[in-house]
Amino acid sequence: MKRLEIAKLEEAKKLIRTEIHRTDESRLQHRLHCVLLLCDGKKCSEVSELFGDSLRVLQNWIKEFNKAGIDGLRDHNRPGRTPKLSSEDLARLNKDLRTLPRDLGYYQNLWDGKLLSHHIKTCYGIELKVRQCQNLLHDLGFRRRKPRPLIAKADPEKQEAFKKN
Repeated sequence: MKRLEIAKLEEAKKLIRTEIHRTDESRLQHRLHCVLLLCDGKKCSEVSELFGDSLRVLQNWIKEFNKAGIDGLRDHNRPGRTPKLSSEDLARLNKDLRTLPRDLGYYQNLWDGKLLSHHIKTCYGIELKVRQCQNLLHDLGFRRRKPRPLIAKADPEKQEAFKKN
């Protein structure tokens, strides 16, 4: 029988590995396949090379499998750090962001990360970095807007005539 060959082998491997890690169920199936191969007598180094997982990861999977069976191979909840802003503070902040900064006593017309960081520190007593505030603006559904610069001594009539419709 003729040997089967896969076209674009490295690209296919990369595609399959990303597909394996896409969902919880596919990650469980992947772990089960690795453990099954180890049960059949394959060496850890062979399975590691075949699937691209490190030896340490395989050792952890075997340890979890021995301790809890198949449930040990499932993904567990990994809660992150608790948010600094409570849900009530976040709702209040969302309301603040829907008003102009000038109405809240600031000199700017538009919200940006730096102003939001200052606002959160003064009103809520919580210190967030500028980049976190930029991400927070994005998460709350705001997009970055920059004011258009005005050219000094420009003729407004000529500018209007130049603009596209």
